[in-house]
Amino acid sequence: MPAQRPIKGRGALSNRESRYRRLRRADEHAAGDGRDGPAAAPDEELPPRHAATCVRIDPARTIISRNSSPDLPFNQSINPYRGCEHGCVYCYARPSHAWLDHSPGLDFETLLYAKPDAAALLDAALRRPGYVPELIALGTNTDPYQPIEREQRITRSLLEKLLEFRHPVSITTKGALLVRDVDLLAELARHGLVAVHVSLPTLDNALKRTLEPRAASPAARLRAIEALARAGVPVSVLIAPVIPAVTDHELEDVVAAAARAGARSAGYILLRLPLEVGDLFKEWLAAHCPLRAAHVMSLVRGMRGGRDNEPRFGHRMRGQGPVAQLIAARFHAAARRHGLAVRERLEPTVALFRVPPAGGQLPLL
Repeated sequence: MPAQRPIKGRGALSNRESRYRRLRRADEHAAGDGRDGPAAAPDEELPPRHAATCVRIDPARTIISRNSSPDLPFNQSINPYRGCEHGCVYCYARPSHAWLDHSPGLDFETLLYAKPDAAALLDAALRRPGYVPELIALGTNTDPYQPIEREQRITRSLLEKLLEFRHPVSITTKGALLVRDVDLLAELARHGLVAVHVSLPTLDNALKRTLEPRAASPAARLRAIEALARAGVPVSVLIAPVIPAVTDHELEDVVAAAARAGARSAGYILLRLPLEVGDLFKEWLAAHCPLRAAHVMSLVRGMRGGRDNEPRFGHRMRGQGPVAQLIAARFHAAARRHGLAVRERLEPTVALFRVPPAGGQLPLL
């Protein structure tokens, strides 16, 4: 694959059409509708919709998503945003932008959607008579503390609402902005209602700038862990993704640094390359690690049954084969050495859940 020129501040190097747009164009062409011309070739690239970050409003009608995946430690989640300005080239969420008829490439990190009504929708959902409280995870698809949260403040409004209802929540982020909300997080922690996971795949600043260009620096994320730990918030380090021959050599160093900062537990996820992410990651390798590109992909396939990606439940997070087994052994040894727990599933407190009076008016009795 020929190397593309990197774009400063962006992770993806191209803006290839989404799989759904190709199918739609092919169907139109087959039906004799020539408005869009012939069907797109597999390597056709769209011009970026916006060179700079553009934020649109997502008129969502519901806010809680549910899943039944045995690989995930939660059943409910909320994503305040679609798309993510952090621009992590490996992000498994990139293919979700195809549902909006946008490219999972540059569109994913430049054309963003915000849900300003998220807190109101959450309030309505939690008040439904049949609602059964269980953990809600923030940051499962796109980051709730990406840069636009500084102005939008949607994540903060959700935390305020969850605290009002005494509802358990977990947060996964690469953004140091979460320190802004330490007041809410500390109060949630006082009731046993929150767990925070700070994703930190590398301590190398130069690598971070190309791999996840607009995410917080490694040092800033470690300071965030320290600040939360000091405030009594249970915080975990999530080494995600572990990329063979790119970041895996840092595994023990990341665990050690997080432990020194005050993390209580640790986890890791192997690199995943679903759908369009595979080609985007290979473009990144060709541009930034050309001499290692073939070796990296060989190791990836060795952990994925000979393919670029293994989508099966039970295999997609941890991989298979000797390299995956070695990474697992190294991780568990490092966690034990530094006294970090390895938790696969959270046990949230749901006994405190309450439905406050509508409008915030407290009862007299």
